[in-house]
This record gives sequence, structure tokens and C-alpha cells, in this order.
Amino acid sequence: MTSDIKFKYSVIVPAYNEAESIEKLHQDIVSVMNSLNEPYEIIFIDDGSKDSTFKKMQSLSPLKIIKFRGNYGQTASLDAGIKNASGEILITLDSDGQNPPYEIPKLISKMKEGWDVVSGWRHKRKDSFLKKFVSRGANTLRKILINDHIHDSGCTLKAFKKECFNGLDLFGEIHRFIPAILIWKGFKVTEVRVDHLPRMKGKTKYNWKRILKGFIDMLSVWFWRKYSNRPLHLFGGIGILFGLFGTVLGLYLAIARLLKLISLQRSIWPLVSIFFILAGIQLFISGLLADIAIKNYYKGNHLTVYNIEKIVVNDPKDKK
Repeated sequence: MTSDIKFKYSVIVPAYNEAESIEKLHQDIVSVMNSLNEPYEIIFIDDGSKDSTFKKMQSLSPLKIIKFRGNYGQTASLDAGIKNASGEILITLDSDGQNPPYEIPKLISKMKEGWDVVSGWRHKRKDSFLKKFVSRGANTLRKILINDHIHDSGCTLKAFKKECFNGLDLFGEIHRFIPAILIWKGFKVTEVRVDHLPRMKGKTKYNWKRILKGFIDMLSVWFWRKYSNRPLHLFGGIGILFGLFGTVLGLYLAIARLLKLISLQRSIWPLVSIFFILAGIQLFISGLLADIAIKNYYKGNHLTVYNIEKIVVNDPKDKK
């Protein structure tokens, strides 16, 4: 990511097959950003669109266009936009027109209170019943596993300080969990209620594949947040429980057989006992190997498991 700050704001918009919406959205963004009287840039990412989205983008100004060779998804688009942004504050929103640009000043105003991230909260969503139902279920699961204290982490309308993404790569469908990741890294995150407009043109890209990918990435974020620097605690702990269960079961079967209380001639339980013991050993060894790999990852990339905001030195001599 470039370290040069050329603009106050960078507005980043991923787009896939949104030819019908892109021109109106650009006009609205320009109108709002001009009203702020600060230097800004607009970045549109064409995520391998198969319609005339890119052609429409080429006719718009001011605009920086990042064109993908294929369709890599919203997370990849946001990652490319963020890494090519030159603004002090990064603002992201969807290209379908459901995130109204007129809410951008509200996010910026909230950031001036000292927040590093301001996330939009679509408190009155204009989506189908099925989409809202699935979203509520996902939010409930997210609060259990991640607990990022955000009502609507899936809302793309967000504002970030650029420094939030130093050393951070986005992958998979992880854009929904950016607030959780940044909270984990020590940044201050809040949210504000924003309008959510009904989709007027184009087709939704939301389907069962995105739901599945989002769930898998949720588990990934949960693991990295809880056990990224101590995977042995997870795998080793489960391995010990499995091993203990298998051992206790084996001892019980052996004692019961010696006392002629049961017959194991056609019983599956000895195999169950052996399975749990072996599974426990494998999980424990996997935890050790993961622990070694994680430590090498942090050392090799000169990373730490903590994030220092600042260092303050109080020298008594300065008070004289």
C-alpha cells in the first residue's frame, strides 16, 4: 500500500455488472464530496463485469478505475481499491445504489469524535424477506463467535482511517468482518444508523454460495481472533479431551470385561475407544505443528500479535 497521502478522502466502490446504476452513483458521490470542500478521489473497481459497466466507467470523471481480468469478488475488489487509495480517510460503499452517498458526511462527522472506523447500520433494510432472514441468522452467529459489538457488519458503507489497513490483506469473503479484525488489532470502531434504499436497477449478487463462503470466513476470523498466536490451546485442548475420553472408555471396557460384566466379542466400543485416543494424539500433534507454523509466520514477516498505538515518555526533567 502506498504511504503517500494525496487526498483527504478516497471513495472506493466495487462493481460487478452494474452498468445501469454506475453513472447515477458517480454523480451522487461527486455532488456529496464537492460539498465537503476537501480534496478527494473516487475509485471504481470493475470486478470482471460482463456487461457495459467498464465502458460506462470510462466516460466518468473524476475517477480512477481498477479493472480486474476476471470476477474475484467484493473482498478482492475492496483490497485492490484500498491498496491503490491515496486518501487519509477511506470510504467504501456498494455500487448498486442501496448505500446512499448522502450518508457519507454522517460517517465523517462521527470520525471527528476520535473513532478509527465508522460502520453504517442499515436499521431499516430494503431487502427481500429471505435476505433479511439469512442476515439476521448470520448476525446472531457472528455475535456468538466474534462479538464485534456491531449491529450490521455486512453494510459496505463504512469509513476508515487509512492506517487501519497497514499490513492487512483482505481475502475470501472477509470484508464483512473488517470491523471485528480491526477491533482485534486495537482500533476504535463504532457505527451510525444510515438509510438503505431499495435496489432500483440491476440484479442482486447475493446467493447461497456467498452465504457458505461468509460462514467459512466467519470461522476463520474467529480462529484468528481467539487462537492465532496459540493454536495449541485449541487443537491441543480438543486432543486432550478426545484422548481422555478414549482412555476412560477403554479402561471401563477392560475392567468390565475382566469382571465378566459385558462381552466385547462383537462390540464396536473398543474401536470407538481406540479412535478417540488416536484422534486425540493427532489433534495434539497438529496443534504443535500449527504453533510452530504460526510462530515462524510472525517472525518471518516481522509481525507481532499486538498493535501499539503510541508510546508516551514522561520525563521528570521536562516538568522543571
